[in-house]
Amino acid sequence: MYNHIMNTTSNKINSERDELDIKQIFQTIWQGRFFIISLTSLFSIVAVLYSLYLPNIYQSNAILNSVDQQNNGSSMGNIGALAGLAGINVSSGSGNNSTLALEKIVTFSFFKNNILPNIFLPDLMAMKSWDADNGLVYDDTLFNKSTKTWNKTQSVQESHKDFLELLSVSQNQMTGIIKISIKHQSPYVAQSWAKLIVDQLNDYFRIKDKREALLAMDYLTSQMEQTSFTEIKQVIAELLKQKMQRIALVEANEFYVFSFLDMPMVMEEKQSPSRASISILGSVFGFLLGVLLVILRQYFKD
Repeated sequence: MYNHIMNTTSNKINSERDELDIKQIFQTIWQGRFFIISLTSLFSIVAVLYSLYLPNIYQSNAILNSVDQQNNGSSMGNIGALAGLAGINVSSGSGNNSTLALEKIVTFSFFKNNILPNIFLPDLMAMKSWDADNGLVYDDTLFNKSTKTWNKTQSVQESHKDFLELLSVSQNQMTGIIKISIKHQSPYVAQSWAKLIVDQLNDYFRIKDKREALLAMDYLTSQMEQTSFTEIKQVIAELLKQKMQRIALVEANEFYVFSFLDMPMVMEEKQSPSRASISILGSVFGFLLGVLLVILRQYFKD
C-alpha cells in the first residue's frame, strides 16, 4: 500500500513538472515573440530578395514515339541457312536504334559532332539573363557581344557538362513514350535545342544505316561475282533487295528513329523558380530558428 501511494504521488509530481515545463516553454516563446517576429521578417525579406534575383528558367519538352526500323522480312528465316553456307551474316546489325539513341544523346561525341556545330555557344556558356524586351544578355567577362569574341577560352568538355545540366531524358516504361526536355533562360533557345536534338538523332542514325547498307551492298555484289552457285546467287539477290529497301526507307522517312507526338514549344510560363515557395520556406526557417534561439537563450540563463 505504501509503495502504491508513493508511486501515485511520484506520477502526479512528474505530470505537474511536465505541465510546468510546457507552460514555461510557451511563456519563454511569448516573452521572446518580438525577437521571433523580427527574425522571421528578416528571413522572409532575404528569401524574397533571393527569389527575385534568380532568373526565370523555361523548359521545352519534345514528346516522342519510337519509329520501328526493323526491315527484316519473314523470308530471312528461309534463306538464313544458305546464306550461312556462303559465309554471309544476314542478321540485323543495326540493333534497336531508339534504344541506342537514348544512350547516344548524352555522349560527348554526339555533343561535339552534332550539337556544338549547330548552336551559338555563348547561349550555353555565357548567358546572364533574358527578357522579352532586351532579349539575350551575355556576361561581358566571358563573351564580348559587339566583337563576338571570347575573353576566356571555352573547353568543349566543360561545354558538354553544362549542356547535360540543361538536358533531361525520360521514358515511360509502360508505353515506351520518350520525353526530351531542355531548360534555359530563353524559351526560344530551349525550344530550338529540344528540336535540334531530335533532328540530329534522326540524321545521325539515318546516315549511319545508309552507310552500312551501301557497304553491305558492295560486299554482296562482289560475292555474287565470285560464286557460280545458283542458290547462293539467289540468297545474295534477296539480301541486295533488302538492303535497297533499307536505303529507300532511309531516304523516304523524315523521322527515322523518333517521330513527334508533341513538338517542343516556346513556353510562356516559366518552369522555375517558385518564388512563393522560396518565400514561404524562408519565413518558416526564420520562425523556427527564432524559437530555437529564444529557448536556448533562456536555457543558458537558467
